[in-house]
Amino acid sequence: MFEDTNLQREELTAFITDKADDMKAENIITLDVQDKSSITDVMIICTGSSKRHVSSIAEHVAENASQAGVHLLGIDGEVEGEWVVVDLGDTMLHIMQEEQREMYQLEKLWS
Repeated sequence: MFEDTNLQREELTAFITDKADDMKAENIITLDVQDKSSITDVMIICTGSSKRHVSSIAEHVAENASQAGVHLLGIDGEVEGEWVVVDLGDTMLHIMQEEQREMYQLEKLWS
């Protein structure tokens, strides 16, 4: 469904953002890190209200991405639920509890 072109990257970003929003993720932002990172092109960062909420957002996004034919490279942090990363290759979703998001400030780091 999604292939590695700018238009499809934008569609994938919109798809992931929409799926995170389905689960009431808060403060969703998208960062284009194509010129700053060799591992990914887009980072999506959002906040979950609890460990369970963070893990549920990750599960929902991963499940829907797989159903849409998006290759999922991995998920890390689900057990702890404080900061979960869903790796979709050119796009990475970071779901964090507020405390972790404030502490690590990924937006400032990658902006």
